[in-house]
Amino acid sequence: MTHPLVLQLRFTRKEFMRGLEGLGEADAQKRILPMNCISWNVGHLAWQEQRYFLCYAQNQLPFPQINEAFAYGAPASTPTLGEVRAAWAEITEAAEPWLDSRTSSDLVAKVVRNGKPSRYIYGSLILRMIYHYWYHTGENMAIRQSLGHVELPEFVGDIDGEAPYLPE
Repeated sequence: MTHPLVLQLRFTRKEFMRGLEGLGEADAQKRILPMNCISWNVGHLAWQEQRYFLCYAQNQLPFPQINEAFAYGAPASTPTLGEVRAAWAEITEAAEPWLDSRTSSDLVAKVVRNGKPSRYIYGSLILRMIYHYWYHTGENMAIRQSLGHVELPEFVGDIDGEAPYLPE
């Protein structure tokens, strides 16, 4: 059975993508300073997913260009939404088998980096990922509102039906 925390991550990803519905390439690439553009935010979350669930967890780096272009502190850029969405989709799909196999005891295990245990545990990385998605979901909605977009998603989707609280 998939761990409840992983189910929450999946719901959060879905909500992040719901916030991109109807967004065109041109608007996805517009920067309202000092914020990054929406397409950069998508690439940035792809970077974090790859870092946590592929690099740290499985020693894989399928998209080195994502690692360079969208890391925390990387220079601003205006990639195409199609490019970063495709990378995001491949990265999250590649993470799924590993995430599906996590148990509660796996989630309290220390993350090992460069052969040494770090201060992080996998459960905390999943929480960081969830919170990071919500941060950028809000930022993306603010950008879209500033661009004059209307009829945007409000609040959170069907959390009661799709991602209710489940005990471990």
